[in-house]
Parts: sequence; C-alpha cells; structure tokens
Amino acid sequence: MTPAIDLARKSGVAHQVLSYTHDPQATSYGNEAVEKLNLPAEQVFKTLVVNLDSKQLAVAVLPVSGKLSLKSMAKTLGAKKADMADKAQVEKVTGYVLGGVSPLGQKKQLKTVIDISACSYAAVYVSAGRRGLEIAISPDDLSALTGAVFASIQSQA
Repeated sequence: MTPAIDLARKSGVAHQVLSYTHDPQATSYGNEAVEKLNLPAEQVFKTLVVNLDSKQLAVAVLPVSGKLSLKSMAKTLGAKKADMADKAQVEKVTGYVLGGVSPLGQKKQLKTVIDISACSYAAVYVSAGRRGLEIAISPDDLSALTGAVFASIQSQA
C-alpha cells in the first residue's frame, strides 16, 4: 500500500490500481506504464515537480506524451518563472522516489496543476506512488483530492 492508494481508499472515490513489473533499465517511467499496461498514452499522466521563483515547489500533472511549458506553469500559479526541481528535493518533499511520484498522498501537499486535456477522459492514470504502480481516477476526483486547478500547461510545439 502507498500513501496515494490509502488516500483514494479513505476518501471513498472510485479508483482502480494497476501494476506491472518495473524494468530497472527503463528510462521513461510513463512510457513504460503505457507499454506494459497497454494504455492510451494520452490518458497516462506524469507528475513533475517544479520550483516557482526559486522558493516554492509545485506539481504539474500532464500526459506522458506531452512536454511541460514552464512558462505556462509559472503563469498559472502567479509566478514569474518556473524550473524543474532538484531530484533530492522532490523526493524529500513528496516522500516518493522519481518515477514513482504521485500527485496523491504527498508528504506535503503542493500547489498542483492538471493539464486541461485530462478533462476529456472519464479516467486518467497517474503514478500510485511506486514504480510499476498506476492508479486510474477521474480528473475531477484527482483535482478534489489534490486541490488542483486545471490549465493548459503543455508546450505547443
């Protein structure tokens, strides 16, 4: 059990936990979940932690196939700039290891933004708090449990 799964269970929201055997050689954890669980890439969301104005951390949740627009993320949260947070800092603040960072059940709940594309689906898949573990949850429930807002945070390349 992980804090993410515990939170979903205790809150009573509908969810489904999926697992697969994580390959330690995998370099893209989100794509590994897509392939091993045979899920649509646009419905599998990655959790990225950013540093806002070099003093506050925030969470971005977007499709694994997408690229985060740091500028959009900063603007959404009223910051001047955003950059990717340091790995050690991410693990310390969230309580999860990289590749298993879930937007749910973090040690300290950070400001969270979910890409607006999530609203197109009845359920999205996010890390359940460990490599090889995903949780399917409705975007509205994910937002409610994390206090997240929806915004367009993907780069339009």
